[in-house]
Formats: sequence, C-alpha cells, structure tokens
Amino acid sequence: MKKNNRLLWIALVALIGIAIYFLGSTEKKTTIIKHKDSKTTEPQFVKEGQLWFIGKENKDTIRLIDIEVADNAQDRAQGMMHRTAMPDDRGMLFIFKEEREQSFWMKNTPLSLDIIYVNKGKEIVTIYKHTQPYSENPIPSFKEALYVVETVAGFCDKYDVKEGDFIEYNLQKNTENPL
Repeated sequence: MKKNNRLLWIALVALIGIAIYFLGSTEKKTTIIKHKDSKTTEPQFVKEGQLWFIGKENKDTIRLIDIEVADNAQDRAQGMMHRTAMPDDRGMLFIFKEEREQSFWMKNTPLSLDIIYVNKGKEIVTIYKHTQPYSENPIPSFKEALYVVETVAGFCDKYDVKEGDFIEYNLQKNTENPL
C-alpha cells in the first residue's frame, strides 16, 4: 500500500511539474505541429524580426533573413531542436544578457545548421558550417559573443558570409531585448 501511494505521489508531482512548465509560462509560445505519423512535434517558424548580413569590405547587404528570437533562457534552451527543415531566408537569433564565450550543441536537432557567433560590436567572430545533427559535442565560440545566429547548413558558403562580416537586426515587439 505504501509503495502504491509513493508511486501515485511521484506521478502527481511529475504531472504538476509538466503542467506548470507548459501552462504557467507567460513568455512567448512557439507554435507546434504534431505530425500524423509521428509522436514528435516540430516547432513552426514565427517571424519576430529581420537580420542583415553585411560585408566587411563594402558594407553592402549580403543577405536579409527573417528571424525568430531566442532572448530568454527557455527559448535559448529550445533553439532549433526538433526542426527538420528551414529555408535559407530564415534563421534564429540568440541574444544573451552579457558578452562571453558561448557554446552550443546539436542535441535533438535533426537539421544541420551553420552556427554564427557574433560579438557586441555585431561582428561575426566564429562560424561553424554544416554542424552534425543530434551531436552532443560542444560547439564553442572561442571568442566572446553576445549573439548567435543559426541558419540552415550551407548558408554561409552559398552567400559567402565570413568571419569579420557584420550583422544588423530589427525586432518586432514582444521580445525582451529591443535593438
């Protein structure tokens, strides 16, 4: 009898925790689509701003993309996980509270990405191209970064985005860190 009560108590606490996680957050919600044939869900892109890649030499726009913004702990932890496709005119901008060395990984991310680390001066300081899906290996910036941009793999090669180039962005309302 005690064992059954203990298991019931554990299950109840777990359910309350899950409910608080999914229902209790006042932060922005990501639209989720559940595939008919699958038990997994895939977050859908929600445009929250635009980002320009700007050439170091000529200061011309290399490419403009629509972005989602990860500017709080929950969104940064979720990142691009569980996404299976993304066109090259979209990406995700991670905004941190302080500039420091950053490190990402590809856990639960089936989509290969280009990961672009950017310092507080909005200069691209480190680029990782064609990251390995599902890898739990760290992908460190090795330099201080305040921002990270994730695009579909091959983006940097296709548009010749390089370390030393810059970014600019504008955000729509409802983000924690305005431009």
